[in-house]
Amino acid sequence: MGKYTKLASNIIENIGGKENVESLTHCVTRLRFKLIDESKANDDVLKNMDGVVTVVKSIGQYMVVIGEHVGEVFDEVCKQLGLDNQVAVNKDAKQKKSIINRVLNVIMGGMGPVLNLLCACGIIKGLTVLLAFAGLSPESSIYMLFNAAGDCFFYFLPLMLGYNLAKKFEIDPFFGMILAGAMCYPTIQNVELNIFGYVVKASYTSTFMPILFGLLFAAPLYKLIDKYMPKTIKGFMTPLLTLVISFPLTFVIIGPFANLIGTGLNMALTSICSFSPLLAGVLLGGLWQVFVMFGVHGVLTVFAFMDLIAGNPSQMLAFSYGACFATCGTVLAVFLRTKDEKLKSVALPSFISSIFGVTEPATYGVTLPRKKMFVINCIGGAVGGIIVALSGLKMYSYAGMGVIGLLGFIDPVNPNFIAIAIMTIAPFIVSLILGLFSYKDSDYDYLENNNSSSLKKEEQISTKQEVFLMPVAGKVQALSASKDDAFASGALGKGCLLIPDDGKVYSPCNGIVRTLFPTKHAIGIVSEDGCEILIHIGINTVSLEGKYFKNHISQGDEVKAGQLLLTFEKDKIEELGYDCEIPMMVTNSFDYLDVVELDHEHHGHGDSILKVLRV
Repeated sequence: MGKYTKLASNIIENIGGKENVESLTHCVTRLRFKLIDESKANDDVLKNMDGVVTVVKSIGQYMVVIGEHVGEVFDEVCKQLGLDNQVAVNKDAKQKKSIINRVLNVIMGGMGPVLNLLCACGIIKGLTVLLAFAGLSPESSIYMLFNAAGDCFFYFLPLMLGYNLAKKFEIDPFFGMILAGAMCYPTIQNVELNIFGYVVKASYTSTFMPILFGLLFAAPLYKLIDKYMPKTIKGFMTPLLTLVISFPLTFVIIGPFANLIGTGLNMALTSICSFSPLLAGVLLGGLWQVFVMFGVHGVLTVFAFMDLIAGNPSQMLAFSYGACFATCGTVLAVFLRTKDEKLKSVALPSFISSIFGVTEPATYGVTLPRKKMFVINCIGGAVGGIIVALSGLKMYSYAGMGVIGLLGFIDPVNPNFIAIAIMTIAPFIVSLILGLFSYKDSDYDYLENNNSSSLKKEEQISTKQEVFLMPVAGKVQALSASKDDAFASGALGKGCLLIPDDGKVYSPCNGIVRTLFPTKHAIGIVSEDGCEILIHIGINTVSLEGKYFKNHISQGDEVKAGQLLLTFEKDKIEELGYDCEIPMMVTNSFDYLDVVELDHEHHGHGDSILKVLRV
């Protein structure tokens, strides 16, 4: 079992199952689902799931914020869903989306999978500028090799977009690549072509719009031809006929029209930023974390990326860049001022990730719950936007986020290191100082859940306890003995491991059934005092999809200690090779002083086994 197998399985279960997923993409920190019915998703379970930062719903997407490990979690979720690189699994659901969402979905579907490549080549371009500034001649072989590595993405971008867009339109992705390759063929770039008296002179390298519009025409044609073509020859005849028809039309008519739209968009973006650079800097810099919070920042940047790819420096992206350094300052201030160890343990890694431009952990874990800190964060971002406006800074290539991305700000003609340094340092210092003067633990006592580290040493700590009963008859072991690494590590909460004698599971306390997984292999109960108990029957038994399990209660039911919850056919499950060990955990363990198992003996169901200590 992989490191994120269990997390991926739990996410899928709580978004309504595989059948509720239309498509899936991911950005730097989030899984971006398009769900058929968002009401089927269990928001509360996901938000409190270990490994999940929070859940955001915006622009028609259901976003599960993971953090820096999102790529690995995405791969595992795709594997379990049977998805191949964001291919939609429910074609009918697409028709329910608004036109605007569908357009944005297509654009982001073309650009999203190649953003990391854009970042990599942007870094190389920035390093090439530094090499030239250090004295390396542009005529040297080393410079030319580095320059080629940096420029290759931008020059041949239509080929990668052609592949991604064709996949998005559900035709052979290599046809999209061939159409783009024909459009970028060197001997017909910027050459006057006379087609029946109509003269066209165009170039489609380093462009986005022409291949997009070309495939908007070619994809339906491809599907139509493929539908009526005999199976024995469709493998080559479908792309042949589609290319013969669509390529000349795209190069001569569709492409120039698409370039005209791209030019218009560039003029519109430039006009917006030029109308009042100072106002644009304040709004984009100050509100950028709000855009990130709702997940709409990708929509705002995709057009700016198109501008960069076309070789035009972008000030829109520059305006927003100081926000991550403002986040660094705010979170560092909280880390330095707080005496709460739990908050320190969240703030420090959030500070480090923010240095590299990944701000969601800091936003959701530190600043947003403490509204004053979030406002300070926005003020620092606005300061960064103002400096960009006053200095005229622009982004010349996209080299990623945070400190590494600063390479993209280097002007190849007139390096502007001082302005870049001020844009980086000023929002950090402003947010740090405001945070140091403003933050007090006492302002946020309601967030700390009576954490013992926030109590004064001279105060007397009185403890209360809640005792939980054996949900099964069987042997008790340490949770660390579990064969599942996620349970054994305690990452999902403290507790104990039970080796059941039979297949009957009873309630360990009075409470409410918060979660009954569709596969019936796990039950979540919230006790009357708010303790969250998870009882997980077996290892990897989720793959049985409920077979051999029978529930005697439903999600939302009120239950009493000792009440029969479910039964499972232990012998049949074990015959299939599954282990029926039962991890029992307090999933909100951090809210308590400690969770202690009373012994490691054999017990009947109903015996006391776990003691939870609280202040």
